[in-house]
Amino acid sequence: MDINQAVFYADFNWDVLVKLGQSQKIIFSEISKFPSVRRDLALLLDKKIKFSEVEKLAYQTEKEILKNVHLFDVYEGEKIGNEKKSYAISFILQNENATLTDKQIEKTMEKLTATFVEKLGAVLR
Repeated sequence: MDINQAVFYADFNWDVLVKLGQSQKIIFSEISKFPSVRRDLALLLDKKIKFSEVEKLAYQTEKEILKNVHLFDVYEGEKIGNEKKSYAISFILQNENATLTDKQIEKTMEKLTATFVEKLGAVLR
């Protein structure tokens, strides 16, 4: 075949995959007419705190309009201390029934920030 580099392939057993797909109930929902909003926070935390703890706490704090929590950067270095790390986190907010106002967004972000400060000892960067 004249291929001069490593070749990778995947072999799927389609019969098994089709059977598994048929036994699963498909759940879908209509795409919202109202836009989502993204807000980012950079939190300075103790090194021992995992992102999963931050994510779980965020969903516990805001159950209605928080749709997604995503970690997009982790920084560790001498500038912030050896026992600290910084998480850059994005939050996707969306109301399925109305467009969010700036006031609602700010209130939600303040609530999340206060929770992170209180429960995790976070500092905003």
